[in-house]
Amino acid sequence: MADSKDFIAGVDSNAKKSPRRIVFITRRTSAQVKAETEDQIQTFPEVLFRAVVAIEVLAVALVWISLMFNAPLEGLADPSHTPNPAKAPWYFLGLQEILHYFPPVVAGVLVPGLVVMALIVIPYFKVNIEAEGLFLKDRAQRLRIFYLVTALLCIFLIAFHVIVALVPTLIIAALMILASQGSPQSSSGFRRYLAARPLSYWVMTWFLFELVVLTAVGTFFRGPGWSWVWPWQGS
Repeated sequence: MADSKDFIAGVDSNAKKSPRRIVFITRRTSAQVKAETEDQIQTFPEVLFRAVVAIEVLAVALVWISLMFNAPLEGLADPSHTPNPAKAPWYFLGLQEILHYFPPVVAGVLVPGLVVMALIVIPYFKVNIEAEGLFLKDRAQRLRIFYLVTALLCIFLIAFHVIVALVPTLIIAALMILASQGSPQSSSGFRRYLAARPLSYWVMTWFLFELVVLTAVGTFFRGPGWSWVWPWQGS
């Protein structure tokens, strides 16, 4: 047996002077590393080329639409003859619909500001940092929080008679309850999909659903004095 002094660990770059090498393997390391090489795509030129192609196709499509269809423009603005209803551009009609129910400060500043802030902050929460299913961990506690937030939001919308925003909220809540009852091992592919959705997915889906519904209501269901009219009745 060699003397114990031959196994003194040290740092030396001279292999002739210190020919012995000692390898320390701890519980957190492995002598054999197994790794799979994943497919990679270079940013240049592959990804850049795809982006250029997408931009060009979009530009051609927009030019073709502008040549084939006339923009629905009205006559010159006349201060003495204000149209009724005076509707904002379609991308602001959702906000105009909210203004019908809430004071300007709430609808124009508070509500959009809170929604945008939530979309920015929520992805950084620990509950969503791994983009895992919302109800896959701490299911009972998260369900209690979900029921409380949903109930408060519904009471808020009912108090201000915002029925058009209440319906999408209830639909998203029903899908979230269905997701809480599913798991990655569910027999239904739809339930597996819902169970794997993170919190940011549900917030963004609710936000887009509300935006589409409010915009559609402001476009097709609002007549003179911002009263409710059916599309076949005219505005």
